[in-house]
Amino acid sequence: MKRHVPWFDGALLDNIVDYITYAFMPMVLLWSAGYLGDGTSATVLAVVPLVASVYQFCRVDAKTDDHLFLGFPSYWNIAAFYVVVLDLAPGAVTAVLLICAVLVFVPIGYVYPSRTTTLQVPTLALTVLWLASYAVLLAQFPDPSPIWLAISLAYVAYYVALSLYLTTRRSR
Repeated sequence: MKRHVPWFDGALLDNIVDYITYAFMPMVLLWSAGYLGDGTSATVLAVVPLVASVYQFCRVDAKTDDHLFLGFPSYWNIAAFYVVVLDLAPGAVTAVLLICAVLVFVPIGYVYPSRTTTLQVPTLALTVLWLASYAVLLAQFPDPSPIWLAISLAYVAYYVALSLYLTTRRSR
């Protein structure tokens, strides 16, 4: 792109599209569907992840040299998916969103599944299984199978555990 259209910044466009897809639209979904509660507090709660994501997307060190996201990587679409699938109450949603928003500012390295080299093959295989479980849960909505839900959440646990392991290993 830079060779043929040097005045166009594809990376900037990618960040804009990612912000809309991974942050803005999930908050619109949760807010408009009532998962954030009612009134001004719901609007403020919707804005918190958006502001945290603005910070995350504008960081020049958002991705580390060893291909980790530094701080919670604005996976608000995934958070919104589980909020809807699990039909969480506004109080639980508030806790999830606030914890994730704070984690944007905590220097934990989160796995970038397609680029992090440590355990990349099993991570990619498990990511494919997770994507399949995601699709199955969507097809089963609003009555998700406990087995597919467990498979899906097991991947999230694996992802967090690997991220914490890699962060600990980096700090040594």
